[in-house]
Amino acid sequence: MTSAMTRRDAVKILAVAGAGSLLQARPGQAATSITMLHESSFIKAFDEYFQKKIIPAYEKAAGVKVVYEIVSVGSTLTRNTTAAETGSGPDLTLMALNWPFLFDEKLVDVSDIAEEAGKANGGWHDAAKELAVVNGKWKAVPFGNIGQLMNYRIDWFKEVGYDKFPDTWDELLEAGTKLKKKGHPFGMELGHGFGDNHGWLYPLLWSYGGAEVLPDGKTIVIDSDETARAVDFCRKFYQATMQEDVLGWTDPSNNKAWYAEQISCTNNAESILYVAKRDFPDIAQVTGQALNPQGPKGRFHILNPWAHSIFTHSQNLQASKDFLRWLMKPEIVSGWYDSAESYYAPFLHAYDNAPLWTREPRNLPYRESLATSRPLGWPGPVGRKQSESVAKYVVVDMFAQACAGKSTKDVIADAKGKLQQIYKS
Repeated sequence: MTSAMTRRDAVKILAVAGAGSLLQARPGQAATSITMLHESSFIKAFDEYFQKKIIPAYEKAAGVKVVYEIVSVGSTLTRNTTAAETGSGPDLTLMALNWPFLFDEKLVDVSDIAEEAGKANGGWHDAAKELAVVNGKWKAVPFGNIGQLMNYRIDWFKEVGYDKFPDTWDELLEAGTKLKKKGHPFGMELGHGFGDNHGWLYPLLWSYGGAEVLPDGKTIVIDSDETARAVDFCRKFYQATMQEDVLGWTDPSNNKAWYAEQISCTNNAESILYVAKRDFPDIAQVTGQALNPQGPKGRFHILNPWAHSIFTHSQNLQASKDFLRWLMKPEIVSGWYDSAESYYAPFLHAYDNAPLWTREPRNLPYRESLATSRPLGWPGPVGRKQSESVAKYVVVDMFAQACAGKSTKDVIADAKGKLQQIYKS
């Protein structure tokens, strides 16, 4: 039993398990087993809770075996692609980012489950629908958002005169300049990772009013004064506040630097504090978390959702739908949320003031960020072209190349050329 699992949680799940008569297979349904593909969580208690509590409870309730197939971080998209192309594999799967749009035709319409879950759990946050509803149909049932926010050393910021985290990019530049001079540089990923680079570069672009493409999906607008101002700021920000090697960083890099006490500020998920409390308690005590700074056009964060879908190739469609519906019942999903503390900010309003937030007040910005979170590529349309831009690091490389010494004009021209190739059709 994990530390996140209390006796009360166990009683809740076992009580629901006792309602097995509500979950009996329909006439003609012979499913005895279903498989759910899932990416390994950075919060190990999350997977353990599912395996040790949720699965046994459901198997007792419905008489259906649940296979929880965990794959390594970063490999889920490949596994989903293979399953979709071959028409074989898991019944249910994890969906992240805009994947429901990429696999639209291969996913079951789960609108009934999503709407029922919303009604039972206080309603959905608006952000939940942006990457789960495809052409008017829910192709995934949202779970939670893995926010990418600012993490900073409270003690070192105080040493240079800041009792709270700076509210604007300009103020953060000022603070970072002072901190670097004292031997405490910032460290934010500018390399080809998959999360911590996007977590601050897209919001920086948007906060200056820059964008890649308009909502029509045709008009490329990256070559603008707003983008130029964002690029100029990023170059100055890098030179004045950061370690030089961040240009080659991937997602593990800033975590290693943080725990080695080499950096004073980075952009990361809530897990950086979670791990610190477990393995580096002294660092955890002086770790603060804050919303991304605001720029001339506002404050932004990236939408980084986890959701669950059912493949149309499943031979156990009804059994899969029954399980997903059961999983989203308040008395079940609340415990799963709680097992991960606030790493997955719930998209359901019933959990806006849940213990997972009050237990660690420093995590509250991850809840607040939902209101200003946007999909990568915003305000352009969600889909394959948007995914191609992200996969080719158009925005990331534009900023990184400027930090490496290329002119603002040249890096914007490069980005524009790439976008023209992507959106030419």
